[in-house]
Amino acid sequence: MSKRKDNDGVPAFDGKAVAAALPLAPGVYRMFNAEGGVLYVGKARALRNRVGSYFNATPKPTRIMAMLAQVARIEVTVTRSEADALLLENQLIKSLSPRYNVMLRDDKSYPFVLVTKEDWPRIAFHRGPRSMPGRYFGPYPSAASVRETLNLMHKLFRLRSCEDSVFRNRSRPCLQRQIGRCSAPCVGLVDAAEYADAVRRAGLFLDGRSGELGDELTAAMQAASEALEFEQAARLRDLIATIRKLQARQYVDGRNADLDVLAVAMQGASACVLLLAFRDGRNLGTRAFFPKTNGEDSAPEVLSAFVSQYYAEQPPPSEIVLDRDIPERELIEQALAEHAGRKVELRHSVRGERAAHLDLVRRNAELALATELTSSSAQQARVEALRELLGLAEAPSRIECFDISHTMGEATVASCVVFDAAGPVRNQYRRYNIAVGGGSGIEPGDDYAAMHQALQRRFRPAAEGEPDIVLPDVLLIDGGTGQVAQAQAVLQDAGLQGVVLVGVAKGPERKAGAETLLLPDGREVQPGASSPALQLVQQVRDEAHRFAITGHRGKRQKTRSSSRLEDIAGIGPRRRGALLRHFGGLVGLKAAAVDDIARVEGINRPLAERIWASLHGLEAGAGQ
Repeated sequence: MSKRKDNDGVPAFDGKAVAAALPLAPGVYRMFNAEGGVLYVGKARALRNRVGSYFNATPKPTRIMAMLAQVARIEVTVTRSEADALLLENQLIKSLSPRYNVMLRDDKSYPFVLVTKEDWPRIAFHRGPRSMPGRYFGPYPSAASVRETLNLMHKLFRLRSCEDSVFRNRSRPCLQRQIGRCSAPCVGLVDAAEYADAVRRAGLFLDGRSGELGDELTAAMQAASEALEFEQAARLRDLIATIRKLQARQYVDGRNADLDVLAVAMQGASACVLLLAFRDGRNLGTRAFFPKTNGEDSAPEVLSAFVSQYYAEQPPPSEIVLDRDIPERELIEQALAEHAGRKVELRHSVRGERAAHLDLVRRNAELALATELTSSSAQQARVEALRELLGLAEAPSRIECFDISHTMGEATVASCVVFDAAGPVRNQYRRYNIAVGGGSGIEPGDDYAAMHQALQRRFRPAAEGEPDIVLPDVLLIDGGTGQVAQAQAVLQDAGLQGVVLVGVAKGPERKAGAETLLLPDGREVQPGASSPALQLVQQVRDEAHRFAITGHRGKRQKTRSSSRLEDIAGIGPRRRGALLRHFGGLVGLKAAAVDDIARVEGINRPLAERIWASLHGLEAGAGQ
């Protein structure tokens, strides 16, 4: 898959390839020109689809075409929800001032809930500068959600909403008192202690600490449904959905923080350190670094070296949050404090918002590393290293890899992925549905027979002399000697020569970087995690594994005609029902963040992460 080149012979930006490698998760994307200037910041419900839409054949406005002609790089930040993406987009537009974005004058684009600091506090809708004394809750994604919140707050806590000029001059209760939406402190119908307690409870609710209330409303909804009062149940369902939406803390908002959040992702000896910076309460976005590890495969060591070197040149903030403990942390902390002339704290065990920031940075570090490993220059270096390892006269121009996926023999699928010198050639991927049992000659779970059939179907046309059949230079088989023997038999029966066959056997305890390669001359080698050749083999093998699993899940889903939740291990009828009731259906569940899902009874944090990953098209545990 050759890349287009511009007039200077420099490879042109391949937006389609970049978009194809992105997940279907919500997030924010940033487009840069060749000089590193930010052209555009945008949000997406599904990053792959949104970014890909820029590079399809659909006609676009002149302004957009002019922008796309300058794009040299795209960076993305995965967020927990679409609402988080909306808020992060707003913050980045203000801090980066992209050339092609519509710029807003101030913070009037997002509303807050204000609880004033007075003897008798008022709760109100607020936009603009936060100059009035009191507590500000937000920002929130929409004015409608804030108004719904205020409506609910008045019903639950009966706090006043009137302006001070009205409050001071009332002599009798107003209509709000008569309809049960205010306790009428203006005329002394509630004492100060009781009203202050209502204000405190309202603050807890707005802080997201309202699980008891959600449980109560859920029970009421179920009771209404069982009593066939469906209109009432629907109203309660919508009310619960509003509460869940408002309980979700906006983790892209740094409040008044002045901190950096760092996480490291590694694949073999390849590393990415991702930095998320907050200054003066502003989210400055993420930046990815790819340190040269020289074979070091310990993530704590890589992160320790990065912290020492990066903050020797950059002024450190007062707080640096790390995704893991690092060697000599106290010594580094002391050195940074002396360098900055003030206290600098390195933290690795955090809770609350900082833990949420860490989750966000970990996911984006893994995504940035995966993107980097598919870049053109890195890909060419790995292809050349594979040529040297296999002793080939020329670098392989076509690599294919086969893998088998099934669940205890059910819905067996074989995958074939294709790579060339530039990376994956997705339009040439193939899947083979393998029939098992019922006279097919293949028993459920027989990976050898399944591999044999898939390879036969791939190479039979070439053996029969069909024209225009392209053969691979290197054929990778995910498996040990048994699977490789099946491939050898198929190639010999077909009379095909010139295909270099390599088996990829998993290492001890399936440790990445410890794989054994079964070479054509009978040798078994372990190149090690730092080997670019093995990194390429891992990339191709992992892609074949992903493609096989995706096909297997799709095939299994078609045979079940049931909720997608049934594909997730650990989700039975009771938990599935609890999830759907809690969020009012699958659409509400998909829009929820991991923390929201984990609040459901019977759902712990690891299971919530698996549910989120499955619903957003990610591997279980990836990017969490």
